[in-house]
Amino acid sequence: MTHRDAWRLDDFVTSLTRASVNTVSAYRTDLRDFAEWCNDDAVAGVDGPAAVDRIVLRRYLAHLGAEGFAKRSIARKASALRRYFAWARRQGLVTADPSLGLRAPSGEGRLPRVLDGRELRDLLEPQALPDDTPHWRRLRDDAVLELLYGSGLRVSEVCGLDLDGCDLRRSVVTVWGKGGKERRVPMSQAAADAVKAWIRVRKEVVDERSGAALFLNSRGTRLGPRDVRRVIDERSSSPTHPHALRHTFATHLLDGGADLRIVQELLGHSDVSTTQRYTHVSKERLRSVYTSTHPRA
Repeated sequence: MTHRDAWRLDDFVTSLTRASVNTVSAYRTDLRDFAEWCNDDAVAGVDGPAAVDRIVLRRYLAHLGAEGFAKRSIARKASALRRYFAWARRQGLVTADPSLGLRAPSGEGRLPRVLDGRELRDLLEPQALPDDTPHWRRLRDDAVLELLYGSGLRVSEVCGLDLDGCDLRRSVVTVWGKGGKERRVPMSQAAADAVKAWIRVRKEVVDERSGAALFLNSRGTRLGPRDVRRVIDERSSSPTHPHALRHTFATHLLDGGADLRIVQELLGHSDVSTTQRYTHVSKERLRSVYTSTHPRA
């Protein structure tokens, strides 16, 4: 049985006979995204509904908040999960419904944390690394972090990149985002240079399992989200979530006067209300600078 078959999402969607077409479509997307998130190696052992407990569901809602989803979107996704697990309980796929009483986080939540100059330098230009750090790993980590900040990519998008996804001549990267949507994002010069440097040494860790994956780990297999988290933990001077680099990318663009719709397109947000969260971050930053520097503030 494949990973997707274990969830029986098609059977669930078929059972929604009284729901509108839009609701059915939204629930299908929401549950497919949840199943794919569970299949991520960051959620080890959750390969079907029977392995899901309340903690997993809470982690998922927290993950959505960190990704910058609007409160309304998270509430809808929580509703989809409640309806799915109630159905799964009736079908005998789970012995107990883990979604009972599940609620989306209340309030507007914390604003995304934006990295300051020192934190960015620590990540992108570390002054010291362990003596036994291989040169290839230093170059790979540089390229990964430059893409996370310079192009605002999600960790999953960076890990999913293949060699042909980077057009180094045009400094453009092509990624597959949420819902299988393709988008092309410019690469900064620093990111393009870092990717070139990594590709030159990639052969040092390639083996028969590498395939077309752009970024590899020491075993020669595709780099995973856990690997990226370890890189950030090793380099950061303070606790830093991988998504903070994406937050910082978006906020710096808006601080520099970028149009909201352009930022939405670069981030791959389907709903502009998700991108609008970053305008609040920019306003807070402007207010902070004003109050700390103006003599009459």
